[in-house]
Amino acid sequence: MMDIAAIMAKVDHTLLKPEATWADIKKICDEAMEYHTASVCINPCFVKQAAEYMKGAVPVCTVVGFPLGATDTATKVFEAKTAIENGASEVDMVINIGRLKAGDVAYVTEEIAAVKKAVGGHVLKVIIETCLLTDAEKETMCRAVIDAGADYIKTSTGFSTGGATFADIELFARCCAGRCKIKAAGGISTLDDAVRFIQLGADRLGTSRMVKLVQGLSGEGY
Repeated sequence: MMDIAAIMAKVDHTLLKPEATWADIKKICDEAMEYHTASVCINPCFVKQAAEYMKGAVPVCTVVGFPLGATDTATKVFEAKTAIENGASEVDMVINIGRLKAGDVAYVTEEIAAVKKAVGGHVLKVIIETCLLTDAEKETMCRAVIDAGADYIKTSTGFSTGGATFADIELFARCCAGRCKIKAAGGISTLDDAVRFIQLGADRLGTSRMVKLVQGLSGEGY
């Protein structure tokens, strides 16, 4: 088993439920600071509050085009710019899955590039929603994410039909070959699973469960 601190340093401590209140967000910020997670991943409406509350102790990550990816490029760019202005250090965007399914890879690639331009030197992670894609589409997205200059490819929103799988991380590691980083997200339910994802090549883990598991509590959630 990896050292707990090493695992937590790769965790984006996540709360994206629509019913979350500031009190809920403040709690995960406190947990993130206590356990030294990689970031807190929260909805955009809480970014400014969380950034001011943590005062740089833990980076704030937020989501764009979430969870469907079906907003237009201009909207995603605006969301990303606003998030950075409000204090986000990292942005996780959802691709336009319908455009990918229709074979319009150029559109998807150009949209990622536009959002990356909007965030500049800040981290951009690209959620491709693996549970809705074929392996060929996943391979196509590995190339698109790299070509667009994004920092990470990410498996899942956690709001669709499935989350990260070991097979998907193996595919990402093979296709990306170190040219972008990898985030496994959704359904990571045990510490053993977390370690396995890291061993297979995941640089980040998107989950709400790791702190609970470390505390010996039930690991229900994202």
